[in-house]
Amino acid sequence: MTLFHPGNRHKSGDHERIWAITEIVYTIVDFLAAFAFVIGSVFFFYKSLQTAGTWLFLIGSIFFAVKPSIRLARELKYAAMGDAKDVADKLEG
Repeated sequence: MTLFHPGNRHKSGDHERIWAITEIVYTIVDFLAAFAFVIGSVFFFYKSLQTAGTWLFLIGSIFFAVKPSIRLARELKYAAMGDAKDVADKLEG
């Protein structure tokens, strides 16, 4: 199995279920990151809220860092579900 191959999600019903769950989580994290950045940007218009705005930028950045982690976790789960020898052969070659 090739990591991050688009066809991986169709290998079985379990693969499709995992793909659907991770896409929902990915989208939620995307919205949370965008929300944190928008609110943080608005806070920067007010001197008294700039510290809170800075924290929201940091939180938004953390959410953006979580996004690729979600996809990597999904692919590693797919690899664990597959044939271990096949995965080892792909990593070696």
